[in-house]
Amino acid sequence: MATVLTSASASISPARPTSGLIPDRKTDVLASIIRSRIARPITRALVVGCGSGREAAALGIALGTRVVGIDVRDQFDPDAARLVELRRGDATQLEFEDGAFDLVYSFHVLEHIPRYRQALSEMRRVLAPGGHYCIGTPNRTRLLGYLGSRTATLREKIAWNLADWRARLRGRFRNEHGAHAGFTRRELSSALLETFSACDDITLAYYADLYRRRSGVIRLLEHSGLSRLVFPAIYFMGSR
Repeated sequence: MATVLTSASASISPARPTSGLIPDRKTDVLASIIRSRIARPITRALVVGCGSGREAAALGIALGTRVVGIDVRDQFDPDAARLVELRRGDATQLEFEDGAFDLVYSFHVLEHIPRYRQALSEMRRVLAPGGHYCIGTPNRTRLLGYLGSRTATLREKIAWNLADWRARLRGRFRNEHGAHAGFTRRELSSALLETFSACDDITLAYYADLYRRRSGVIRLLEHSGLSRLVFPAIYFMGSR
């Protein structure tokens, strides 16, 4: 049964920074890009694959909007749950009415969903006319990954990269083979354009802001084509 978003859902003041409450620099950067590219007010946002919920809370604070987060597991952070609505849910069968949200946000989730095209279709369905999405996944052509993870140990990062390279050498570095591979820019943009009306690559904007002091190097990597090997993830925005 479809669920209607009600006034009981959490609402967060846009004036409160994430720092010290639910700190998440990466989410702040994406929120800044979202604000700069969407002129209409964002009053309702859905985070698909919210994990602990802290990312959803950080997004709600950064955008000053009501946020609902869903994940296949309901192991939510209590602090995040006090700020936004968090619930268990299936990305391929979203329990919300058509057009319920102004923004759908999904960060490093799509690669874990075997029926990811169905998930994209559901994301489009729950977007209001004129609504937008922001989706990020690992970059399948990266040389190294996981380096920016704050929750993983150095040993885990090394082990995960070795596992990725073993999968590459066996020709099995793809999501459908169980690897945390992600997508190439072309693969992801093609999948998004099959579902949505517009798709803009914001990968360069994201990394140039995230590493602002090295933005010149970031832009050089992009213009030289080396970004396809160096950037660990890719990010796209677009409209319904």
